[in-house]
Amino acid sequence: MLDSHGRFPHSDLPARPKFSWPQGKKLALYVAVNIEHFPYGVQCGVDLDRQTLPWSQRSWLWRDYGNRIGGWRLIEMFDELRMPVGVIANSANYEHCPALIAAHRARGDELIAHGRSNAERQIEMPIETERAMVQEVTDFMTRADGVKPAGWLSPYLTPSLNTTDLLAEAGYDYTLDWGICDEQPFWVRAGDRRILSVPYPIELNDQPAVVYRRNTAAEYSEMIIDNFEEMLDRARDTPLVCAISLHSFIMGQPFRARRLREALRHIVNHPDVWVTLPRDIAAHYKALPADVQLAA
Repeated sequence: MLDSHGRFPHSDLPARPKFSWPQGKKLALYVAVNIEHFPYGVQCGVDLDRQTLPWSQRSWLWRDYGNRIGGWRLIEMFDELRMPVGVIANSANYEHCPALIAAHRARGDELIAHGRSNAERQIEMPIETERAMVQEVTDFMTRADGVKPAGWLSPYLTPSLNTTDLLAEAGYDYTLDWGICDEQPFWVRAGDRRILSVPYPIELNDQPAVVYRRNTAAEYSEMIIDNFEEMLDRARDTPLVCAISLHSFIMGQPFRARRLREALRHIVNHPDVWVTLPRDIAAHYKALPADVQLAA
């Protein structure tokens, strides 16, 4: 038998207990906006049309376009659509572009911890280094935002074998690190604790779509609509979470933003959909009867 992570059992969707999202809605939907900042002169981060070897100034500047321009364009769009978003932010952005973070905070958006910088990968860290980094980011965001972050996504989705335990130890309500494998929340064992996994997309994520698969803005927006419509149809039988992941330096580009607006406008006011935040999905799920939840 193959080795297992041992953190949660296999679960087939058709066999699961039924439940509903607030107001009897079957489909929960959230948009996550990734905001990144890298140290200047350090080799890190994917580039749009070539491998980033060696270090590339243009790759660094592409990220900063999101911090200077693209992020603000997306905020205007979300204001227009009256849509709350989860903001997956490196703590370095709090010092590099504090006004952008403050604008999201003022909107009531959820600030989700994403390490110090995507230049650091937790999978490469010794456990004590990672524990100290998690605590540093948690304390920093708590002071800045006035509330402890509820959720965590590891930079580049590269958690170590210790990350889940460390997040539970630090008191996080949920993690997005395990969410790629499901369209419902589920519990994950974390040492003598447990932590909730909330769905997170790898397919409906603009970075692999645009950078690796070379999808156009029109194709990506069509993917959003098709994914939404199909999940809405399937959610009439069982409740699901539709997650959309954006990067400010990718979808904040004018030609992509125009197509993105069309897709989100198609979604946001649908009467059968709960447009919400990851923390609210986690809170609602945790309040369900225990026999409905997927146990670790």
